[in-house]
Order: sequence, then structure tokens, then C-alpha cells
Amino acid sequence: MSGRRVTDTSEFFSIDFGDIIQLGQKQFQITGHERERRFGLDEPKFWVKTAVDLDTGEKKILKLSFLESFETTLGGVKIRCFRNPQKERDILELVKDHPLFMQGTSYEDEKGNIVRVLDIVRGINLFVHLDSIVADYETYFRTLLPGMLGKLLKAFEAIRFLHTHGFKHGDIRNDHLMMEKETGNFVWIDFDYDYESGENPFGLDIFGLGNILLYTVGRGFHTIYRIANDPVFYGKLIDRIQPSDFSILDKRRLVNLRKVYPWMPVMLNDILLHFSRGAEVYYEFVDEIIEDLNRCLHSVFEF
Repeated sequence: MSGRRVTDTSEFFSIDFGDIIQLGQKQFQITGHERERRFGLDEPKFWVKTAVDLDTGEKKILKLSFLESFETTLGGVKIRCFRNPQKERDILELVKDHPLFMQGTSYEDEKGNIVRVLDIVRGINLFVHLDSIVADYETYFRTLLPGMLGKLLKAFEAIRFLHTHGFKHGDIRNDHLMMEKETGNFVWIDFDYDYESGENPFGLDIFGLGNILLYTVGRGFHTIYRIANDPVFYGKLIDRIQPSDFSILDKRRLVNLRKVYPWMPVMLNDILLHFSRGAEVYYEFVDEIIEDLNRCLHSVFEF
């Protein structure tokens, strides 16, 4: 296959299969585009290319500069979010050889656009992993969840490492945490989102960790739609829930899982309730989550 030689990646939509991106002395031949598969989508992400390093033959992922921005809301406060290639470049340098972060090298094209050349993390993301588990919930909770929480604890400590150095992950979600096939580690990917928040500079990261914890403990999200439309599983739970039982980030997601599983340990459920609309105290630092989760693992699961 052969294509154009590209030295300016500004028009990333036009860079396609067979084209060669030249970054200084390095050459990468494009083999395709990554795809967005959340929320049932299957759309190409034209700024994220799959490629082959023509020097080594290794498969790589190339993230080209894409400067989108949008607003989100946390607790009624609007927060501006935006892609920041320089931030991802800086984090890649910081976490070089760290086993719980994706690895890569950054280059600039002739126009100064930052291109991140990433190693592929071999494995599946947390969303896919949990969806593949076929055990009933109580078996999952008692036999698989303790090990999962132990690995999450290490992943949360990795986020603390970022925060200690003044960086946010920026887009913490269950498909940005990979279960590496070779090691079994949870590995963080995709750090290019950034955000401006005067209240707590790490607030979105903290609530992202809460979402991951909720998804893992509940083995999926229990939404108001599911509760209302599946009386066989939930019984009359719809009559016993209140707005305060739901997530401050997503009012459709139930956080108070003891309403579904009354036998769930209070200590574990209380960690989740810090992310609910009814919470009087929220986590401000990842250290607080780590401390509570560590205590829960030793007290509840004897991990």
C-alpha cells in the first residue's frame, strides 16, 4: 500500500489509509482510524489513527492535535472541558515506564502540531471485562469483587501520583481503564482532556473515580429506567427510592446500592454515598477515597 507523505497533520480528516506521516526522521504508515464505541456508537475518531512504525514494524496509535472544547456541570457548577495535547505530552513524559499508565512518545510536525505516538495496551477495558462476567451477583461480590477492588486501589493510587505532580487525568471513565492481558494490571489510557475548575482542580477526576467504583461494585449501573421497567429483578424498589439515592453527576444512576442489595456492607455502601445527591460530605482528594477503600478491603473482605 502507498499514499501521500504528510508532514502537516492539521487536516487530520484527510489523512487516510496508506498515507505516511513524517515526524522528523520517524515515519508512520496509517492503517486505519480508532472508533468511538460508547453509548452504542461505532463512529471513526479521525484524529486517532492506527499505524505502523516503518522503522520497527510495530503497531502504534497516533493521536493528532484536535482542539475541541465543551461545557459540563458538576453540582450545578459549569466546567469548561477541552483537549490539551501538551498536557498529554507532559504526562507521557512523567509516567515513562510506570506500569499503570499507557506509554508513548510525542513529536511535533512541521507546523508544531503535537502528535502522540502510543504503544498499544493489550487487553480489554473495564466496561467490557465486567460485561463478560457470567456469575450471579452474589458470587461475583464475594469471590471476584475483592480482587477487582484491590486492583482498583492501585489504579486510584496511580491517579494520586498524577495529582501529586499537578496533573489531572481529565477523562476518567470505565473504558479508559484497561485490564492488561499480560500483567492483569489496570492501566490508564487517554489523558488529553483537561478542564478548568475553580472549586476543586481535581473534582471531575474524583467523581470519575466514583463512577468507576460504582460501576465495579454494582457490576454495571442501576438506572431509574431499569428499576422502573424490570419489576422481576427490582420488585417494588421504584416506590422506595428517593432523589438523594442517585448520583450527583447523573441523576439516573442509583448510588445507594443497599436499596438493591440490603446485605451489602454498610462500610462499602457509605463510600459510594459520598457521590450521591444526598451526601453531606464529598471526597475532595483521591487520598480520602484510597484510605476508605483500603480500610473497607481489610475490614469487610479481609483482603
